[in-house]
Amino acid sequence: MATAFGIITAGRTRFHVEGLEDYRPIGSISFLGRYRLIDFPISNMSNSNIDRIQVYARSNSRSLVEHVGNGSYYNINSKRGKLQVLFGEENSVNDVYNTDIAAYYQNIEIIERMHQNYVIIAPGYMVYVQDFDALLKQHIESGADISLLYHKVNDAKTNYRNCNFLDMNRQKGVKSIEVNDAEKDDRNIFMDTFVMSKDLFVKLIRKARSVSSVFSLVRIINLESEDLDIRAIQHKGYFAAITDFKSYFDANMNLLNIDVAKQLFEPSWPIYTHTTDSSPVQYFEGASIKNSVVANGSLIKGCVENSVIGRGVIICKGAVVKNCIILGHCKIGDGIRLENQVIDKWAKIQNVDQLIADPDRPGYIRRDDVI
Repeated sequence: MATAFGIITAGRTRFHVEGLEDYRPIGSISFLGRYRLIDFPISNMSNSNIDRIQVYARSNSRSLVEHVGNGSYYNINSKRGKLQVLFGEENSVNDVYNTDIAAYYQNIEIIERMHQNYVIIAPGYMVYVQDFDALLKQHIESGADISLLYHKVNDAKTNYRNCNFLDMNRQKGVKSIEVNDAEKDDRNIFMDTFVMSKDLFVKLIRKARSVSSVFSLVRIINLESEDLDIRAIQHKGYFAAITDFKSYFDANMNLLNIDVAKQLFEPSWPIYTHTTDSSPVQYFEGASIKNSVVANGSLIKGCVENSVIGRGVIICKGAVVKNCIILGHCKIGDGIRLENQVIDKWAKIQNVDQLIADPDRPGYIRRDDVI
């Protein structure tokens, strides 16, 4: 039976979530109150019986390491499974050297020692559900050298800016991987998810290093595309790419719609995360909650509408929180009104009457700040 190990790229990417990513890598950004973005690719791999997983991180990764731990929260087999956080040394001379290939090359010996025949690479900044076991079987049956996962969208002019898309022929053969330049609405957005043999992966890493020190995996695949059989496999279901602050805000808000959330959260496909032993949410007399997600340990005395409330948040009496994302352990003081805001962890809003932003340009309050 064919087996694969998993790689998740959870460190710095070509994207930047303004504000939030100043304190942690993109993979450990809080999502929907109780999850981190990296929980989704790890859960996909765990549910697909992939129990050897490498998470690639770079600088500022303390929160990521603390969150994933040794993988025990993700139902990974404790005897033969292993979740490793692998680090790549960042080049301070020029950021162009800090590619995914550079990180893989720095850990090439660990990759070569993996006994699985295949590798599945997934990003830490995209949210979706995918059975990787089925994806691996489809890849093997096709006879392709590389299989790439994509999601068909019709709003690429306004969203997914700077994501890659697949240029394909009618048989879903991939001609090239290109950057979305917002020229067309209809695009096959590449989900930065690769399936290939371990031997080919190692070969591509070494070839990329010999061609250019600034090559990425995508660039070396484009360079070798004429000699490789590259196929595209379509993903269906919920899909979100967290590429900037607005896409992060929108993804959280969209999942407040129960019909949308059902596409992501299925009883048969659990999304695992780091658990805490805090008490359930306490709702006090006079509190009002409408269409919101509220995580455990929170105290709600005010009004919350169309919002995501993280763990241990205090919403004081008379406060109104509307269309907001409040990360863990924040405090919103008496009578304060918030609209269209993202409040980072441990912040206290207590010395203003209101913070209201345009829904197309949500506001951000820094971690541990006092307003």
